[in-house]
Amino acid sequence: MPSQELLIREAKESDLPSLIGLFAADAVGGHGDTTDPAAYDDYLRAFRTIRASSDQTLYAAALAGEIVGTFQTIVVTSLHGRGSSAMIIESVQTRGDMRGQGIGAAMINFCIDEAKGRGMRMVQLTSNAARKDAHRFYERLGFKPSHLGFKMALK
Repeated sequence: MPSQELLIREAKESDLPSLIGLFAADAVGGHGDTTDPAAYDDYLRAFRTIRASSDQTLYAAALAGEIVGTFQTIVVTSLHGRGSSAMIIESVQTRGDMRGQGIGAAMINFCIDEAKGRGMRMVQLTSNAARKDAHRFYERLGFKPSHLGFKMALK
C-alpha cells in the first residue's frame, strides 16, 4: 500500500471527471467509455440515478486527494436463501499507474467488511473472461469461481 492513507468514500459529483477517466483508460472493458465532453451528460445521469438509489452506492478511493480507484456496490435481496441479501461488487477500477499497490485489495476488503456489518449472506462479483490477472487477484482474496455468467447486449 502506498505510504499515504487510502480514503474510500462515497463518490461525489465533482469526482466524475476522474472516475470517467478510469473507465475510459480501460482497454479491456469494451464498454465504450470516453472522456469526450459530449458524453458527460450520460455519466452525470447515471451518477444521479445511482446516488438516488437506496440499494446502490458508487465509491471513490483517493490518495492525497487524487482519485486512484472506484467501485460500485449493489444490494440485492432474493426470496431464495430465506430472503437474504447479498452485495454485488461492480465496476472495480484502479488507476493503471497505481495497480499492484494494494488499492484494489483495500477496496474489495471495504466491500466485504460493509457486507458483513450489514448481515449479508455473501458478496459476489463478475469479471470479464479476458481479465486473467483480475481472476487471480479475486481468488487470492478468497473468491471462488462458482458460476458461469451469460450476457445479452441489447444496444
